[in-house]
Amino acid sequence: MTRFTIRKALVFSILLVLTMLESGNTRAQKHRQGSSPASNLSTSRNVQLSNELAWTFGNKPQRGWYLYTPLISRLLNTRDAVSSTGFAKSLAAWQRKMGLKSTGELDDQSLYEMIKVWQGARLKDREVAAPDRLVTVPISEFYDPTRAEELRKVERATYAAYKKMVAAAVANHSLGLARGAHGELAPGEKFLKIISAFRSREYQDKLRRESPNSGSAGLAVNSPHFTGRALDLYVGGEPVDTLDANRKVQTETRVYKWLVQNAERFGFRPYFYEPWHWEYVR
Repeated sequence: MTRFTIRKALVFSILLVLTMLESGNTRAQKHRQGSSPASNLSTSRNVQLSNELAWTFGNKPQRGWYLYTPLISRLLNTRDAVSSTGFAKSLAAWQRKMGLKSTGELDDQSLYEMIKVWQGARLKDREVAAPDRLVTVPISEFYDPTRAEELRKVERATYAAYKKMVAAAVANHSLGLARGAHGELAPGEKFLKIISAFRSREYQDKLRRESPNSGSAGLAVNSPHFTGRALDLYVGGEPVDTLDANRKVQTETRVYKWLVQNAERFGFRPYFYEPWHWEYVR
């Protein structure tokens, strides 16, 4: 091997070593830059909090936030699992936006802030609807086929928006909703049928007397149902049972998850605590 060839080989070896060192330094730098608080989290922490976080609502103790995962994911604009780093990073970004400590952990402070957002998007005006603003809905569109006519009234614009939303849901074949001859919900289909709509103050007071332990998390004194713009819709399980086990069944149905993602397009906002309760806010 000539002296020139040896020198050339040495230069090549040195360049190769330098390239490898630079690559290693770059990777280390990227790792350090990517080590945000959220990415360093033990992702099991959010799983633990989702099941065990102690908080209160309506003067009632609550445990965990797993029931609200679809709403939380919608708010964070993420499809990542609660146990993932992606979820923690999305949460950390939302926390920064809201002026909270960016931990990537969904603690009680962050949950209460989310509740404030959800509650703030609900109906503000609880004025009792005038009779001429209400329409009587056909019994075929109610969950209970024996519901009295005076309990089948809906505010006019709300009913029109409900019909459009149902048509969109029926057209989404992934939901598996039974459809009628004209694209409406089939008579035997339960999902998305109306359970309750307009209520008079007298009827609401009657419900409260019958359920004295419902509290403010359940039957409100100043109910949005007075407006005719609040609809209780069937989304699975027992129609309006607030037991956690029942609400878990409801929030895991395809119909409920579809509503979370799509109801806003039609003007409806949820009451986070009751998966069946949706309010027309336009």
